[in-house]
Amino acid sequence: MKVEIGSGLAGRERLPTTLFEQAISGNRRSLAKLLTAVENGEVSHDSLGISPREVDGSVIGVTGAPGVGKSCLIDRLLSTWTSNGLKIAVIAVDPSSPLTGGALLGDRVRMESADNNPNVFVRSFATRNQPGGMPNAVVLAADVMRHCDYDVVLIETVGAGQSEIRVVSVADRIVLVEAPLRGDEVQAEKAGVIELADMIVVNKSDLEGSDRAAANIISALEVASNPPPVLLASAKTSEGIEELADQLRTLPAKPGAELARARERLLTAWDSALLSRKDINEVLDSLTSSDNSAQEWVEKNLRW
Repeated sequence: MKVEIGSGLAGRERLPTTLFEQAISGNRRSLAKLLTAVENGEVSHDSLGISPREVDGSVIGVTGAPGVGKSCLIDRLLSTWTSNGLKIAVIAVDPSSPLTGGALLGDRVRMESADNNPNVFVRSFATRNQPGGMPNAVVLAADVMRHCDYDVVLIETVGAGQSEIRVVSVADRIVLVEAPLRGDEVQAEKAGVIELADMIVVNKSDLEGSDRAAANIISALEVASNPPPVLLASAKTSEGIEELADQLRTLPAKPGAELARARERLLTAWDSALLSRKDINEVLDSLTSSDNSAQEWVEKNLRW
């Protein structure tokens, strides 16, 4: 389908809207181009004429340490859901280099469904060095995908530690993935995200020690007032995948987490506004070439 670019300023303003219309009608190439504009900050909810999406449980964040099998687990979920007629979108967040700004964007390599399933759309987003490992553009990207009739949007996080809590600024539900034989299952309790997780999945249940890992997590959560459910699953053997897929579609939000979620949404918006300043490079240069500290700059320039 040909994109109507138009001419002059009117054409440039019309292009994102035209892409959005084509994406809604099912044009995957237009959706890909539109998401590039979203990632580059060239469009907004207002310019696309859409309102921020209501929280309905359809945007699910999948987080966990590197090596626990998040991508492979997601691939199994994709196969299960699409076999039942659902359309699924995946946003895979990859870390950017703090020096070059580049990102590998390689998570889709581990998702076979990304290339041969017409009901799956996978898009990688670079963190662009935003604090918390969650680029603010993901909020709009998820809303766009839902408007394009994708039933579920999965967000796979970087998986780099305590900053993973920032995914709550985007996702309606949080799934924390753990694995046996890591020796630090209880360390998840320190990560912050466990306090907001709506479900914990012990992947690689085919390995020895998976039952013990799940038991350790359940034991650690006994002091919590509203502990999330803990499931065993295996991306390798598909054990527990059907149950996981079913529960994720009806997973209730964890009670009492509303304030923490609102806090992370505010911090994400604040960080994005600061790092999007037109003079941000000058600000950074001044901090590296002078005796002024970042705290002093904030106190001097912050206006309430």
